[in-house]
Amino acid sequence: MNRSQLHWLGEQGLPKHCTIIEAVPGVGNVGKLVIDGLLDKHPSRTLGWLLHPDFPPHATLDDEGLIRPPRLELSSVLLPDGSTVVTVSGMMQPLTAAGQFEVSESILQLAADSDSPQFLILAGLASGLDDRAIHVICSDAKVRSNLESEDITVSRGQPEGGMIGIAGMILSLAPTRGVPAVGIVADTVGTSADVLAADRLAKWIEEAFGIPLDLDLDTTERTAVHLLEAIDPTGTIEDYLRGDEPEVSTDFYV
Repeated sequence: MNRSQLHWLGEQGLPKHCTIIEAVPGVGNVGKLVIDGLLDKHPSRTLGWLLHPDFPPHATLDDEGLIRPPRLELSSVLLPDGSTVVTVSGMMQPLTAAGQFEVSESILQLAADSDSPQFLILAGLASGLDDRAIHVICSDAKVRSNLESEDITVSRGQPEGGMIGIAGMILSLAPTRGVPAVGIVADTVGTSADVLAADRLAKWIEEAFGIPLDLDLDTTERTAVHLLEAIDPTGTIEDYLRGDEPEVSTDFYV
């Protein structure tokens, strides 16, 4: 039995036929910065919460000063061209393998029920200072073939060490629910808020998929400030931009 719970804040279910973008905190927080930037810059609203008993037991205050449970948030974002994307993100993921599997299954079922034509899973890869590649990863041969027909190079050798957390679970399980999922992973130096890698990732998505994210470096840096305050209130954006963080995460893909 899947222990995930959905708490809708209005109409139940995701809007139909929308691209879904997922990211949680991880290496460089690259994908998380992209999603938070979208929510910050464009008109958006929270559709609901995805709850699970294996989330860290840490309730937090929201922007209105109300205490909220640990959760992933499902949001809709109105882009400049009038199209809508759905985002799935939060500050955490379940602490157990079973919890990560169950949450991933629930997210994929939502995508299947909404007939999402495209599910993008964003993540970072800890790399060298001079590495700036974007790695595209698939779990379905048909999806890979469609991408390659659009001149998008799909990795066949990465990730050598696999993918961990709900990013890896969502991507690898997507074919079991008939969801066309694509992993998009940016090289990052691994600091807590790699704004340059996030900016590079957003621009790559715009060019490759024609999704007008309309993010800029200033927006990403403002988003990074808020994210760093949530992660470590004692840190500053200048510290992370200079690379003063004491150590780089050893996680591969998250």
